[in-house]
Amino acid sequence: MSIDLILFLILAVIAIATALGMLLSRNAVYSALFLVLNFATVAVFYLLLGAPFIAMAQITVYAGAIMVLFLFVIMLLGAEELAPGKALPWQKPLAGVLAAVLVIEAVYLLAFRGVPAGNIVPPAEAVNNLGFLQQMGNMLFNEYLLPFEVTSILLLVAMVGAIVLTKQEKGGRG
Repeated sequence: MSIDLILFLILAVIAIATALGMLLSRNAVYSALFLVLNFATVAVFYLLLGAPFIAMAQITVYAGAIMVLFLFVIMLLGAEELAPGKALPWQKPLAGVLAAVLVIEAVYLLAFRGVPAGNIVPPAEAVNNLGFLQQMGNMLFNEYLLPFEVTSILLLVAMVGAIVLTKQEKGGRG
């Protein structure tokens, strides 16, 4: 066993454990923190694959900005603890059937389609090339500036809308 395989297996166990912790936690803040750990584990996977830019983007965008926004909304709404609800009678059988289908598909893919067709070679000009990142940044802020700005305004309006809805539900303004 190589060190890469051992590290991959350890990280895979951590990723699965944090994903299960996120799903099974009844506290929304703990779920969000488990999700941050999962994002960090995925970033380490990207580092193992030789993609440091994607790993840092994963940490900065997902574990940083989006999770701060999630935690802000959770705290603002006061929905830290999940209220006990009644399960619908068809939910558990449907979940069991879907889980069985997923396991069957995974076994099929591993048994019959798990052989790669060839070696995957990254493009030579994109690997460890600062010019590629500069090109991508220039394209984002020159050619796609309008969609970038519209997305930022849309996120701002969504956040303000969540605040307004919360204020009205808690008894109005003031």
